[in-house]
This record gives sequence, structure tokens and C-alpha cells, in this order.
Amino acid sequence: MTTYLAFEKPIEALVASAAQLRASGGHEAEAAMLDERAQRQLADVYARLTPWQRTQVARHPARPHFAHLVAGLFDDFVALGGDRRYGDDRAIIGGFARFEGRRVMVIGHAKGEDTASRLTHNFGMARPEGYRKAIRLMDMADRFGLPVITLVDTPGAFPGVDAEARGQAEAIARCTEKCLALGVPMVAVIVGEGGSGGAVALSSANRVLMFEHAIYSVISPEGCASILWRGADRAPDAAEAMKITAADLLRLGVIHRIVYEPTGGAHRDHDEAIRRLAMALRTEIDALAHQSPEDLRAERAKFFLELGTW
Repeated sequence: MTTYLAFEKPIEALVASAAQLRASGGHEAEAAMLDERAQRQLADVYARLTPWQRTQVARHPARPHFAHLVAGLFDDFVALGGDRRYGDDRAIIGGFARFEGRRVMVIGHAKGEDTASRLTHNFGMARPEGYRKAIRLMDMADRFGLPVITLVDTPGAFPGVDAEARGQAEAIARCTEKCLALGVPMVAVIVGEGGSGGAVALSSANRVLMFEHAIYSVISPEGCASILWRGADRAPDAAEAMKITAADLLRLGVIHRIVYEPTGGAHRDHDEAIRRLAMALRTEIDALAHQSPEDLRAERAKFFLELGTW
């Protein structure tokens, strides 16, 4: 069952009316007309989403998360756990896999699917051991010559006292440094929320791809509004001002490519969203496959040193 967002309520009403007509029997033609009208209205709404509405879509609970993407994109995924220092952070999952027959290292944020698993994965907000696990896996990828693919979906790194005590800022900085130092191709995909340094630590790649309705920003709209206007109620204004959408970030030179989603968002058609992402990944990995380690590092450094447009 589809969960409708606040701005989709008129569409939900049309779909509900069509279902009622079908349930009463003998009204298939009228129900089909309502379904067609709902689809047209859905396409129109999604063609002109505001940044705040895109934020809500990026956070939709039914959006494809790490588990869906790994199952749809990769074969023979073998998860590897632990940072060899403190423990295993389930907010970041990673391991060996095959992408269309090519061996790769996959690392990403896991938000979970229900209340229990979201608590297990801490809603995708990693502690230092999560980023140190990512560093360990990137080291392995470098050693074995495997391309690295990251799937980024986090509100931000976990801000708790325990995380700070174990060196959260240092772990994020070291993870970002490891991305930039890799001698193998690296492709990052912002699949939902790309929040703050917690996202950048897995996004400092040769190619940064972004789903059409994902967001990528230095702080959440609510956090920005609380700082600038002393209240989260101005979050829609903050979302507009920060330029957090894929279209804005492509224009500003912060990402390399937009992966367009099915009508109504990736949460409405996981299979089609994953198919489109697979096509984009194939193109980017093929383009990077024959570059030398020196060229890969130089390209990555150049992109991030020149990041953005003023």
C-alpha cells in the first residue's frame, strides 16, 4: 500500500474513489478514468516539486534503501563486519559483490525497513566505527584492484556523546581522505538523503550520481532553519535557499549525473529505479575502468578542489 505524502492527498483521493467504484461493481470504465486522471496529476505534481517536497520524497519510508539496491544491482554480495578497533556499526554495510560480472566493493548507509531494523541500523546515522569499517573495506578494494561503489542515504553522522568520545570528526575526515587517495575507480550514488559530513565521507568519488528526488546538503533544512531563523518551521525556506536538489547541484558542479526516477518517485517502482541506476553505473564504471591510479586520484582531487560555482 502506497503511503501518500501531504502534497499528494488529492491524488490519494482519486485513487481511493477509483477503488470504491471497483468495489461496488460495474463501474470499471469510470474507475479507469479516475486512475488515468490520478496518473496525469501525479506526473504534473512531480514535474514541479519544490525543494521541500523533494526532501519529503527523499525521506519516504518506502524509498529503495540499501538492501533493495544491493539485491537489485549486485550478485554474490558478501557483507564484511567490524572496524577491527571497536565494533561493527550496522548503519554502514559493505562487502564484496559482482556488478554485471565485474567484482566490486559495495559500501553504503542502511536505514532499515521497519521500526526494529531502523533501530538496529540507527536510521543510517553512523558512529566512528562505521566510517572506520568503510576505510578498512576501501583499503581492501585498493589492494585487490576492485572498483568501489557507495550508496549514500543518511541524515548525517550520529551526533551522540559516545560517537564524539570515540572520534567522530576524525573518523569522517579519515574516511574522506581514504576516498580521495584510492587508486581504483570510485562511484558514489546519493540515493535518498545525503546529509552533511556523514554523506561526504562516502561521496568523495570520481563520479557522484544522484537520484532525481534525492537531496544532498551540508545540513538538514530543519537544522539550517533552526540556526538561521530559530525555528524548524522555516525548513521549506531553508531547502529553497540551500540548493539541495539534484538539478541545482548538477548546475553548480557538485554532482556529475542525475539518475531520473519513475513517475511519482523511486518508491513507486523499485525495479525501474534500480534498472535506471544500473545503466548509469555501467556507463560510469566503464568510463573509469582503464584510467591509471594516478589519473584517478588526480581527477578526484581536481573535482573536489574546484567544487561548486560562485
